[in-house]
Amino acid sequence: MSLILNIDTAIETASITLAEDGKVFRSATNESEKDHAGWLQPAIHILMRGSGWPLQNLNAVAVSIGPGSYTGLRIGLSTAKGLCYALKIPLITVGTLEAMAFSAIQNFETSDPNSPPQDPGRTAHDYLFCPMIDARRTEVFTAVYDSSLNEVVKPHALILNQHSFEELLKGHKILFLGNGSIKFQKDCQNAHAMFKKIALDGVALATLTYRNFIGNNFAGLAYTEPLYLKEFFTKDHEPGKTNFK
Repeated sequence: MSLILNIDTAIETASITLAEDGKVFRSATNESEKDHAGWLQPAIHILMRGSGWPLQNLNAVAVSIGPGSYTGLRIGLSTAKGLCYALKIPLITVGTLEAMAFSAIQNFETSDPNSPPQDPGRTAHDYLFCPMIDARRTEVFTAVYDSSLNEVVKPHALILNQHSFEELLKGHKILFLGNGSIKFQKDCQNAHAMFKKIALDGVALATLTYRNFIGNNFAGLAYTEPLYLKEFFTKDHEPGKTNFK
């Protein structure tokens, strides 16, 4: 049996889940992004107490590694590292965009009335999946995956315009999702582009972290850093010095 605590504070809604062999049986969320720092550790305490399992029974701690809110990423990773160090258990990291795409793939063929329109006979295998996280102004953090979660376009920061993804859309139907996709929806008129409000699903994250656990795909405690994708500069940024949000 594997008991894994999953943490995501990368985006506007933070979540923690407790999963046994990849199956979530307890969870908690916080929808106020500014409160993630004060919410996370008390929420973990309440979650574990309610589960009946002490922290010492955890086999690993997993965290959404980014991209996303710079502050949120540091909060999540530092908490995960601290627990892993204290408990002497492995750390697992999963890309935020990858987990968002996996959420969309899992939910693609549901009967949800908010699901994207689908052509008769088409399945998730006929689409590419493009999660987008708002990075302010017209910029997003994004990537593109196929239905097997293979990277078609690697995670990167992108300033959107009406020609974004133009070449890829010529030969593929793409489902755009996440809070950043709202920006692109206003300018994109391509018939191959579809949009849906899907964020990172805690169940999807738990599934991916369990896959990493059974594959012994662990991250190093000492040198693992958040996946920021870009630096945040302030007006008083000094050469050689990085100022993060």
